[in-house]
Amino acid sequence: MKRLLILGGGTAGTMMANKLAPVLDANEWQITLVDQEETHYYQPGFLFIPFGIYNRNDVIKPKRDFFPSEVEVIVSTIEEIQAADNRVKLSNGKVIHYDLMIIATGSRIAPEETEGMTGEGWHKNIFDFYTLKGAEGLRKFLKFWEGGKMVVNIVEMPIKCPVAPLEFVFLADWYFTEQGIRDKVEIELVTPLPGAFTKPIAAKFLGQFLEKKNIKLTADFNTGRVDSANNKIYSWDEKAVDYDLLVTIPTNMGAEVIGNSGLGDDLNFIPTDKHTLQSKQYENIFVIGDATDLPSSKAGSVAHFESEVLFENILRYIDGRPLKPDFDGHANCFIESGFGKGILIDFNYEVEPLPGKFPLPGVGPFSLLQETRMNHWGKMTFRWVYWNLLLKGAEFPIEAQMSMAGKMRQ
Repeated sequence: MKRLLILGGGTAGTMMANKLAPVLDANEWQITLVDQEETHYYQPGFLFIPFGIYNRNDVIKPKRDFFPSEVEVIVSTIEEIQAADNRVKLSNGKVIHYDLMIIATGSRIAPEETEGMTGEGWHKNIFDFYTLKGAEGLRKFLKFWEGGKMVVNIVEMPIKCPVAPLEFVFLADWYFTEQGIRDKVEIELVTPLPGAFTKPIAAKFLGQFLEKKNIKLTADFNTGRVDSANNKIYSWDEKAVDYDLLVTIPTNMGAEVIGNSGLGDDLNFIPTDKHTLQSKQYENIFVIGDATDLPSSKAGSVAHFESEVLFENILRYIDGRPLKPDFDGHANCFIESGFGKGILIDFNYEVEPLPGKFPLPGVGPFSLLQETRMNHWGKMTFRWVYWNLLLKGAEFPIEAQMSMAGKMRQ
């Protein structure tokens, strides 16, 4: 028996298990999946928890509900990946040997990487919304907040779901309006990027959004430290922004075991071929989702499109055939903009977001680079799609590669 080992049972790892289990000969291949916890989190839903749109029960389910019955599941933390010897050492002392491995260990926030972030203000008036604990804590804070200055700060890139901070400020504008205190709340987005929308065409179509919603933008701010005693954040060049409430998107890093095993870069992301998804260091290791160092978005849609290409390349690798360099960096993101509307962007490595209709040319029903109610419902419907289709490896009518059909060239 040969063993295919999948490290990580989040979105990407679960999709790969469901795609491969039905097609690999059970007499030849044992599929083993290792993950450190039993609970699956619908991470895009964390964004909605601070505003009371979703609650805990909307975003968690048992992971085992989504794993194929023929896959061996081991719940354990991973102590070390010994890639040169084709084996993985678990914290429970077990050693797993593999012939082929898919790493889908994702990414995590690392607030401790920023001086002062986890000091006396942490989860008091400094919150994240990238974890369930942070999102629920922020919900409790906002419920009784009477106003002041809210700063939403991206510490550094890359981050999971790069549009989520924008969505947060848009939803905050809606939420405080609904609460009748919008005139008592100052909202400021502080980012290391040169603007809210960094691609020229998207900026042309959407550049006035923050101004229209009375959201201040501070760009090119590279966060160096947090002074929680005085409610200030400082950039590396000592510019200061004060806050009453700090909503932080901390440094995002790959799993610690990646760094400890010598497989990652400075942020523990794995050097990966950006078209085949094969590890640049070991030919029998493939990487998917947020664990890669690819210049694509760290988002669920990207993991979905990667899974289509990786599925084909795993089968090709097993058969000794050349890998197909088919992943083009395709990302598809709904941006919740508040007041029951949303925006949709579709892009890849080479093509920036363009206006048009998606997925059917001229028909849609979704509009690219436009704020519409249909786009909002696309975002809200995705939770059902995620639990019932995406995780289970279902076939989608949307191709993994980005299509120019329905897009207006600028």
